[in-house]
Amino acid sequence: MFGDGLNPDDPRPASQQIANLLRAAIVNRQLAPGDRLPSQGALAQRYGVARETVKSALRILRDEHRIVTRQGCGTYVRSQAERPIGLRPHIEAAFTRPHVTVDFAGFSGETLHGALQEPLDQIRAGMLTPESIAVRILLPDLTTLALVPSPVDASNLGEKAKIRERARRIAARHTEAIVESVLELAELGLTRGASVEIRHHGTAALFKLYLLNGEEAFFGFYPLVTHTVTIEDSPVNIVDVLGKDVPLFHFVLGDQADDIGTQYVDQAKSWFNSVWAVARPPAA
Repeated sequence: MFGDGLNPDDPRPASQQIANLLRAAIVNRQLAPGDRLPSQGALAQRYGVARETVKSALRILRDEHRIVTRQGCGTYVRSQAERPIGLRPHIEAAFTRPHVTVDFAGFSGETLHGALQEPLDQIRAGMLTPESIAVRILLPDLTTLALVPSPVDASNLGEKAKIRERARRIAARHTEAIVESVLELAELGLTRGASVEIRHHGTAALFKLYLLNGEEAFFGFYPLVTHTVTIEDSPVNIVDVLGKDVPLFHFVLGDQADDIGTQYVDQAKSWFNSVWAVARPPAA
């Protein structure tokens, strides 16, 4: 069945472990959209837990919109559709693969940094054992002037460079932390290969895109917002992107070439690779 069973050294509740194993089976297509899950009794017997524990695990997946229970018929994998969805569980499931690839295009990499921490911690703890990890990060060149971030008062030219430098430092802090965290795994011998590449392009980032193992895409729009930041001890009103907690829409490769998920993932990969080809590494 799904996974090798529960890990007695994992501090997480059994219900969370079961949810993680079933989630990985769904993401890895062991359980395809429309497939029926084993009964609660069968799952309880398989994992050596009470039925209530299985119910709790299924509740987690139901809240993530991965499964649906039909009265009198059982529990089924929900058909993938374009709907807002959480990213972190998918990234954790992606790291169950032997060879992990993560491509990200966005503004600063802050959300990516946070989402990677859980699977990287699990690798350090020996709970995940990928053979290789490759991360590519595509960001705007924040050393040049662009639409965002910028001062609300467009005539305030003196603040533009300072605002961009502030944004550049934030992006550098998060991307440098990702580089250090991923490469450390190879240095410790926890994975055979690890790489993080960062490139900058010359356009404004008005959306974020994640590609996991070349099979899943997550897309979200950045709304523009006005807020106040402190620069050199003075408050400055700026126009900025709202990057945190934006709704992400999920697309997965399907079995048919004309499937909307397959078309979206293929086009997203083509777009990413085309921009990556002309983007440049950060200036030293």
